[in-house]
Amino acid sequence: MKKKLPIGISSLREIIYGDYIYVDKTFFVHELVNTGKYYFLSRPRRFGKSLFVDTLKEAFEGNKELFQGLYIYDKWNWEVKYPVIHISFAEKVFHSRKELEEEMIEILKLNMVNLGVNCENLKNPASCFRELIRNVKEKYQQNVVILIDEYDKPILDNITNIEIAREMREGLKNFYSVIKGQDANIKFVFMTGVSKFSKVSIFSGLNNLRDITINKKYSSICGYTEEDLIKYFSEYLLDKNIDDIRYWYNGYSWTGNERVYNPFSILNYLEDGEFKNYWFESATPTFLIELLKEKKYYIPQLETLETDESLIGTFDIDFIEPENLLFQAGYLTIENYHQDYGEIWYKLTYPNKEVKVSLNNYILKHYSYSSQETINRKKNLKEYLEKKDIEKIKELMESHFASIPSDWYRKNDIDHYEGYYASVFYSYFASLGLDIRCEDTTNYGKIDMVVLMKHAIFIFEFKVIKSQEEIGQALKQIKEKNYIEKYKSNNVSIFLVGIEFDKDKRNIIGYEWELG
Repeated sequence: MKKKLPIGISSLREIIYGDYIYVDKTFFVHELVNTGKYYFLSRPRRFGKSLFVDTLKEAFEGNKELFQGLYIYDKWNWEVKYPVIHISFAEKVFHSRKELEEEMIEILKLNMVNLGVNCENLKNPASCFRELIRNVKEKYQQNVVILIDEYDKPILDNITNIEIAREMREGLKNFYSVIKGQDANIKFVFMTGVSKFSKVSIFSGLNNLRDITINKKYSSICGYTEEDLIKYFSEYLLDKNIDDIRYWYNGYSWTGNERVYNPFSILNYLEDGEFKNYWFESATPTFLIELLKEKKYYIPQLETLETDESLIGTFDIDFIEPENLLFQAGYLTIENYHQDYGEIWYKLTYPNKEVKVSLNNYILKHYSYSSQETINRKKNLKEYLEKKDIEKIKELMESHFASIPSDWYRKNDIDHYEGYYASVFYSYFASLGLDIRCEDTTNYGKIDMVVLMKHAIFIFEFKVIKSQEEIGQALKQIKEKNYIEKYKSNNVSIFLVGIEFDKDKRNIIGYEWELG
């Protein structure tokens, strides 16, 4: 009988004794402990962070029987056992700093019970934490291991309420600052979460914390490589197409080289056998969509976005940029990077079809007035593309903009930037999971959007115009700049489509096309 799939299980003990498949990550446990002391790792939700933290805990506690047959089994000194303080904020949603501090005390009490020590100060979390570390060191005569999981959840729970988020930040800063002063009593520290907050804002004093988030050595510390997939899940892949699986679920990268699968998505797929949006459906990025609206973000640039290290490296509630949130939450990933005059520049893109389709579906939902009408239009768009019916595509897009009442625009103020119309147009195509190139470079300029299909290629140019006299400029630009030249070798029909939008009429005012 084949082993079970460990969907949603974050306990190493349960996986080993429950006869679940365990993808061996103990190489990284060995590497971390032998090369450093203080670590921080950021990964998106449902990526296996909690399981890795639990694996560290079991290793330091010397539970040798769990590691039989794993990489670390004959490389670890099982005779030495270390006391572990395990802190996780994953189990509750916090609405105030008071609730946070009460939970901190409860977490510390649980550690006291597990470790057989007491603390006198049960009113101040930071003081209690400090006392706990000292008392544990004194009892066991061994330096303490501190593992902190979901360190940032109290802030992220309140990201839409800045004042409460700031309170959470201050409470966590006070709590975590204890670690720096206890260096002499500490063996090892590992902190993990979704976001990397700046050291100034939350890790004050923890300047010795080594961030391994974007580090080639640890790029697959969480998630499954394709090698892992084939090695551990071969029995589940017998009737599956690996190319389709890769297209749907592989692609997350923190180095631009090695790519991994999100465990939650791929495990659910192997269980169900259906290509669906498993990871995305486990949470809704409402705050992200509102931020994209607020920043008047040009959605097509998500296909290929270049940014510097500052916008993907750190995050703070007083300075939230879409690129930062998109990357750290897992909606964008590193495709490649290069160094220019001492600065590192990253090229970001969607990790895979699951994320691309799901995110653009969600964007469309919030950029539209009726979700059901949008679903119907998407279905029709796919049919029109297959039939190469360019006029029907025009009617479909016109109906989208015409269906939105003026009152909706007043509430959203979304039509006040030129990128809105092209963003909606793009998201319809992207939500179908099509091969799209935006700002595609040619010898003559950049094409706004190209859709590549097996039977045809569609070249789109968008313009927002102010008068009837400007109609026709979009198609004219495609032809004058000879954008078609780049795609002639594909030997399929090529359609040149110029589209002009009118902000006052809030709809398409010019739509011309030619078969190239």
